[in-house]
Amino acid sequence: MSYEMIALLMFASMMLMLMTGQRVFGAIGGIAAIAALTLYGTGGSDIPFSAAMKLMKWYPLLTLPMFIFMGYVLSESKIADDLYRMFHVWMGPVSGGLAIGTIGLMVLVSAMNGLSVAGMAIGATIALPELLRRGYDKRMVTGVIQAGSSLGILVPPSVVLVLYAMIARAPVGQLWLAGVVPGLMMATMFIVYIYVRCRLNPALGPALPKAERDVPMPEKIRLLGAGLLPLVIFAAMMVPFVNGWTSLVESSAIGAMTAFLAAVAKRRMTWTVFETCVRQTLAISCMFMWIILAALGFGAVFDGLGAVKAIEDLFTDQLGLSPWMILILMQLSFLVMGTFLDDTAMLVIVAPLYVPLVATLDLGIPPEKVLIWYGVLYTVTTQIAYMTPPFGYNLFLMRAMAPPEISLRDIYGSIAPFVLVMVLALALIMIFPQIALWLPEVVYGR
Repeated sequence: MSYEMIALLMFASMMLMLMTGQRVFGAIGGIAAIAALTLYGTGGSDIPFSAAMKLMKWYPLLTLPMFIFMGYVLSESKIADDLYRMFHVWMGPVSGGLAIGTIGLMVLVSAMNGLSVAGMAIGATIALPELLRRGYDKRMVTGVIQAGSSLGILVPPSVVLVLYAMIARAPVGQLWLAGVVPGLMMATMFIVYIYVRCRLNPALGPALPKAERDVPMPEKIRLLGAGLLPLVIFAAMMVPFVNGWTSLVESSAIGAMTAFLAAVAKRRMTWTVFETCVRQTLAISCMFMWIILAALGFGAVFDGLGAVKAIEDLFTDQLGLSPWMILILMQLSFLVMGTFLDDTAMLVIVAPLYVPLVATLDLGIPPEKVLIWYGVLYTVTTQIAYMTPPFGYNLFLMRAMAPPEISLRDIYGSIAPFVLVMVLALALIMIFPQIALWLPEVVYGR
């Protein structure tokens, strides 16, 4: 059997296993182990062992449990509730102000947690009932929460970008900084869309009644201070790192400790909250480590077969596609896979194929920067896939969390304008790579 056919058989077997509902790491790691032992005999056991050692020696992986713990401390201690109350008071007088405030909430929650699911959960439990009670259009606010949660894996500290960095062997710090400007750009585009649409049709997002807007200024200032606490925590973590005073791992420890002390100072760090945070941190960290281990083992077998070279020859030599056509086809494949897989599974499946291929394409971007840029493209594209019918991951998460008056038809109908905004953002990042590369160049250039 040719190497190309073996690679195709491995890929098809893995997809079949995933479609049966098996755990991601079990499906990918199991196929990798079977292929290694079949191809190389007992010596094939060295491949997962080597992958495990590589994982254990990857120092930046220590940031993963730190940031997950920080996110759970801030959400379980209800600091996110203070944040939304601040937006409620300060943005209420504007048409669509609470929806705009919800986008701001999602950006800050993303900076706390780094997981899109966490942003969705907080938005659906805190913001959605309040927006519906205030008479906001149910389709618009459903789209707002789904779009806002998409910022979770783009704004640092993104947990998924840590996983991408491990698989692509790219620097985590540069990837995080590359996600800042695109993430803020997308949030700004969402806000502009909401503001313009509510100005044209105020019934979609009515302003708060005057009686509720008359909050004393001392109370407004108090709420402002409580709501900006996550920003203080984020600054305490990122400023030393950006200035080169601390390493990435040290900054993650500062963030986790600052969040913990903030919860203690506000007298919200009970034993129950602490136990929940630690248990959830352990569960998610172990899940990611198993997935990374499976991905490294699968990628090692794929590399050994020369599958990447075969795909490169297919695209460039046999089909004669240009580098940009190849890149667009890769992004379209993410949209298709996103209808039934989450972002982690997508990355693990295609990273052994796409990451080396991107590095060889002549896109006019320096080789040392192309994987940083592609990491941002990957995160934006997977979030578009999450919101695309018929089986978008975010659509079903919203259905599970939304109240009964919001139907699946409402959820499907809510996402079209936000998907168009995200496609526009993706096109801008592809046409102007400096949107993603400017900040890493400024910081690491120093």
